[in-house]
Amino acid sequence: MKYIVVLGDGMADEPIESLGDKTPLEYAKTPVMDALAKQSEIGLLHTIPDGMKPGSDTANLSVMGYDPKIYYTGRSPLEALSIGVPMETEDVALRCNLVTLSEEEPYEQKKILDHSSGEIGTEDAAVLVDALKKELESDVYQLYLGTSYRHCLIWKHGSVLPLAAPHDHLTEVIGPYLPGDEALLKMQKRSYDILANHPINRERKKKGLNPANSCWFWGAGTKPALTSFEYNYHKKGVMISAVDLLKGIAVGAGMKNIIVEGANGGLNTNYEGKAQAAVDALLKDQYDFAYIHVEAPDEMGHQGSVERKVKSIENLDGRVIGIVKEQMDRSGEEYRLLVLPDHPTPIRVRTHTSDPVPYLLYDSRKPQNQGWNYNEKEAKKSGNYIAEGHCMMGYLLEK
Repeated sequence: MKYIVVLGDGMADEPIESLGDKTPLEYAKTPVMDALAKQSEIGLLHTIPDGMKPGSDTANLSVMGYDPKIYYTGRSPLEALSIGVPMETEDVALRCNLVTLSEEEPYEQKKILDHSSGEIGTEDAAVLVDALKKELESDVYQLYLGTSYRHCLIWKHGSVLPLAAPHDHLTEVIGPYLPGDEALLKMQKRSYDILANHPINRERKKKGLNPANSCWFWGAGTKPALTSFEYNYHKKGVMISAVDLLKGIAVGAGMKNIIVEGANGGLNTNYEGKAQAAVDALLKDQYDFAYIHVEAPDEMGHQGSVERKVKSIENLDGRVIGIVKEQMDRSGEEYRLLVLPDHPTPIRVRTHTSDPVPYLLYDSRKPQNQGWNYNEKEAKKSGNYIAEGHCMMGYLLEK
């Protein structure tokens, strides 16, 4: 028996007038998911515990079967795990985004235009991070290269401070959201001086791309301690994601990370490569469980692009789920497949919310005869509701 999760990050949304008051998931052409829904259990899952902020960190921990109220110590420490950053118990990890700020005003009056600097590639980001390292690093603060715009700052014997996530304040003046810690604020302001006229950014602007002209610190936390996924569920698992956060959860859970060439966390990621990597892990390498994470719907939600979010969902449907289902069916191997978002990222707010997400659970041994399509509205109509997200993994694995 094989078990598969396909997670469309931020895929859930709200009805949008330009889509005829449908959500992007409801509007998108998703023949594979809709056909599956007619043979599956669908319902709503609450992935964000009450009182916790809605994020891919807490939500994916929930879906992976880890209660965030017990295991969550901050977002950046999970990302630090994925890139092999050494952390002591007293250290604090912070996410260091490369962001695009407006250029004319004094630093405190600038606005966040893009939390991802146009989904900057890791090759360009590496040059910029190296420039930051040369001027900002010390015995207390060390920078580590991550992926795309997502990087890591380790603060030796630091403090876990409240810091604003940049994607929560797009187009807003940054003054009220700057770090309260004097040293972090000084580094963040200095980063603008280093990056604003860097040759990489001058070239990006010539090409009409957003410059990565400042770093932004957030997501502070201490060294995490997850229990082994195999110990918890007696299944050997693989993680397939382009995002350091998910890779870090996998490292902490003792799962294998499979790196797929061309997988970049954007709209034009290697969907087919992710699907094939999962199938190969299950059928050739004899793993029991595969977690396929696709970041694109979340990024398109943050960008506020209705058209691109719809496209990302259609890509997930045909280029990931369709391939996985076809090959698993052809193999004759019995399997259970869970499709869901981790949290909504509504176009209206361009950030995460805590609303329950629609799930689809298919079992190849006992297809159901249902009349559903897969979307938020019909998942609610089903009447199925799981209040604690971390219980879903046990449900999927029949525990």
